[in-house]
Order: sequence, then C-alpha cells, then structure tokens
Amino acid sequence: MFGRQKPSEAGAPTPQHPTPQGTPLPGVQHIIAVASGKGGVGKSTVATNVAVALSMAGLRTGLLDADIYGPSIPLMMGVHDKPQVSSTNRIVPFFNHGVKLQSLGFFLGENAPVIWRGPMVMRAVQQLLQDTDWGELDVLVVDLPPGTGDVQLTLAQTVPLTGAILVTTPQDLALLDVTKGAEMFKQVGAPLLGIVENMSFFTCPECGQATEIFRRGGGQKESARLGIPLLGRVPLDPEVCDAGDTGVPVAIGQPETRAGAEFHKIAATVVEILSQSPRRAAVRIIN
Repeated sequence: MFGRQKPSEAGAPTPQHPTPQGTPLPGVQHIIAVASGKGGVGKSTVATNVAVALSMAGLRTGLLDADIYGPSIPLMMGVHDKPQVSSTNRIVPFFNHGVKLQSLGFFLGENAPVIWRGPMVMRAVQQLLQDTDWGELDVLVVDLPPGTGDVQLTLAQTVPLTGAILVTTPQDLALLDVTKGAEMFKQVGAPLLGIVENMSFFTCPECGQATEIFRRGGGQKESARLGIPLLGRVPLDPEVCDAGDTGVPVAIGQPETRAGAEFHKIAATVVEILSQSPRRAAVRIIN
C-alpha cells in the first residue's frame, strides 16, 4: 500500500507563503495536530494521553501517528498486530482504550527503519489519513514528528486543521523551537490552540517537595508572548513513562495521579475550545 515514488518527485520546493488547507475527511469533525519544535519533549506522550482523555470525556476520538521515522503509538497504546484492509480497500483502524488508532508502525516490523525520501513520507501521510476508514469522529488527534518539515506541510495541505497544540519543556532550547513551530503553523493558516509544558517539575515521593528541573515558567511566558493559552503543566513522573511502555496511558490507567489529572484538565480545555469553533459537533457530546 505504501509504494515507492518516482525519483523525479524528489526535492519538491517548499512553499514560502501560506498554503491552502485541504479537503475534510468524511465523518471527521475536528483535526488537531500535536507538535513540537524538537524531539524528546514528550510530544507523543501528550498526544496519546490527550486522545484517551478526550475519549473518556465522551468524544468519538481517533489518533493518527504521523511520526513516520519514529512511530511510537503502537507501543504506547498497546497494539502490536498487523492492520486489516476492508472489502472496499480501506484500512481498518485498531481500537483500544476508547480510541481508533492508525500508525505506519502497524505495517512495519518492530525494528524496521524507515529509510525514505521526502516524497515517500508525504505520500505515506496522505494514505494514512485518507485510506483509513475512520468512520464518524468528533476529533482526530495527529501526533506529528518534531520539527517543521515534510509531514507538517503535507498534513496542512491535505486536510483542514482545527488547530495545533505545541508541546515543550521549560528550558530555553525547547522554547526557542516552539517559536519556530508556531511560526510554521501561522504560515500554513492553522490556529494555535495552546501550549502544553511537559516535564514541568518533579515531586519527591518522600517529602512531596516539587523541584523544577528544567527551569521555571517558560511555558507560561511563551504562551503569553504568542497570545495563546497554557493548556497545562505535566509533571516529570516515572509513572507516565511506565504507562507508555506498558501500553496503558496514565490518563486511563492512573487518572487519579497528578499527571493523569492534568491530562484530563487539558482535554477538558480542548473540548471547550472545540465547542466554540465554527464546527460545533463536539457540543452535543458533552452537553
């Protein structure tokens, strides 16, 4: 299904002006991109837990792993099977923890690298989006790779985005890359829904003292500078890592923890934002 592209397609120029957004996915009301300017900030953890929390809030939710070179959703959502293709030649998404799932990782071996040029990556993203039988969804969460490259541009050109959530840690280097990511979404005409500051602090399990390992207040300052909400501050918690490794996100496996509660708070804010958007399908789910 993911065939090779012609060599002549390589090196396609990148538009320097805002790109028109693409065609809506049938049955999908809202598409939210979860992005980060750099790797290692916990973007996939945020995308996974927010998707699960949105489902638990009553929204019909899908999760697309668009991190082509490093798909992690199969592990984090606890699904390791090969996908099926329907009689109409559509890919049947997996369903776990209340969320419909799609990832290139389902099609690859566990340790198989993706050694593809840009046009092949772009085509794979389009196929995962358009050839998956998503059915009726209130929201599709798209976990993007870090940076501002082919996948981000392809997503913005292929489907209309309701908006993007930017994930960062408090440190200056991560915040610098958030600025680049924000500018990218501005250029492609996608609204910014807000910032999630991940690994904000660590709470000592013995004394309860909170330590801000990666500095303090960076997400709040950046949200103020960009004029968008700080959706939440997720603590640095070993339980979040363990939950991702075992395929049971903390939002559903340990919702009473500080991290689990924060993901549900973030999801509640996202639901409120969706209810105020021009496409108000989510309102009937939560009211």
